Amino acid sequence: MNYVKPQEVLEQMVQAGAAKAKLPAKDMLIRGFLGGAILSFATTLAYTATAQTGLGIVGSVIFPVGFVIIILLGLELVTGTFALAPLAVLEKRATVTEMLKNFSLVILGHLIGAIVYAALFYTAATNLGHVNNNAVIQTIIKTAEAKTNGYSALGMDGMISVFVKAMLCNWMVTLGAVMAMTSSSTTGKIVAMWLPILMFFAQGFEHAVVNMFVIPAGMMYGAKVTLGGWWLWNQIPVLLGNFAGGVLFTGMMLYWTHAKREAASSRPHPQAAEKPVSTKVAELPTVR
Repeated sequence: MNYVKPQEVLEQMVQAGAAKAKLPAKDMLIRGFLGGAILSFATTLAYTATAQTGLGIVGSVIFPVGFVIIILLGLELVTGTFALAPLAVLEKRATVTEMLKNFSLVILGHLIGAIVYAALFYTAATNLGHVNNNAVIQTIIKTAEAKTNGYSALGMDGMISVFVKAMLCNWMVTLGAVMAMTSSSTTGKIVAMWLPILMFFAQGFEHAVVNMFVIPAGMMYGAKVTLGGWWLWNQIPVLLGNFAGGVLFTGMMLYWTHAKREAASSRPHPQAAEKPVSTKVAELPTVR
């Protein structure tokens, strides 16, 4: 009874994209800040679970909790909006300028939120530098170096690899945002969106907002990563790959299939359209 049909989900996608594009700048920044910080919380939680159990899949199963909180509270996650706002522009319910404004301000909010959390987490995890063997801190340092220097060492092959990983990642992330629309109950939304997010995190794909925490945090904690290396070999290609994967594989493909069916179902039946309409005027009896 809580299931929402795909055609109705498509309309929700367009409405959500339009609403996000038209948010006031203040709300974009605040919701982006909270989205970046909460996803950073989820990342350190996943790394903690992996360190405690020795099983990466355990961290992957736990990680979607951050995404769930963001969606249920109506916060901003630019990677999810990558699939929604372009549809609103396509349907002329938002402008390209409004869409780009959302992307820019939400990304700025994400960066601030992630970096603030990185500083607070370091204080909590190391007692202001007095604990030097924290496993999560070491994981963040190694991951930051792998996500930048690892690709740089491969040259153009590394650039292609990071872009493709970003596409695959946001195919699932945007699918998670859309799956949340397939149910009208909170429990249904949580279950539906949990699975795609688990799929991307477990396979080590590249998510721009996660990387806005992991890489600068790693740099703060001592990773041998430069500012230019961060943006050139990860953040920029990952943002572009996330956009390409989200808008193409989720946004446009769902639009192409379900929008066409809606249009077809609204047209009159061919036989009804072909039936001639009589224009003959009935003859009145002659009055004598």
